[in-house]
Amino acid sequence: MKVLVTYYSLTGNTEKLARSIYEAIHVEKELRPIQEVKSVEGYDVIFVGFPVHAHSVPAKALPFFKNLPEGQNIALFCTHGSLRGGRLPKQALEHAIGIAARAKILGTFGVRGKVDVTLIEALIKQAEHRAWAEEAQGACGHPNESDLADGKTFAREILAKIGR
Repeated sequence: MKVLVTYYSLTGNTEKLARSIYEAIHVEKELRPIQEVKSVEGYDVIFVGFPVHAHSVPAKALPFFKNLPEGQNIALFCTHGSLRGGRLPKQALEHAIGIAARAKILGTFGVRGKVDVTLIEALIKQAEHRAWAEEAQGACGHPNESDLADGKTFAREILAKIGR
């Protein structure tokens, strides 16, 4: 079995989670930033991670999702400033599933990640974004050890689904 863990990360949150997922995998594996992946041929499972941007997949990660081959086993993970299980990260994962519709989605996972303070300061001044910006302040210190442990559990569960 061959596994790829790939991610798009700006602040390091998603990369940190990707590394944790990678550590939990005990088969042939590779870890690469999404922009360095030239081909997905030959991988039995691909873990694809991204930070949630405006409750969506970042534009720079879209081409990777769109080019996944039909039937490719993938597992999605994300980092976000919202509370776990919140509406905005769910929307982002649903967006990713829609873009990668040709692939076989094995599961999804998301954890909080520290949001850039300048972004929070800018959004908290706007009435339509104030509630989210206040919520995102609580993401400081994430992903933490518990989040990363949950990421490892997610990786093991995904591999168990395909019998590995």
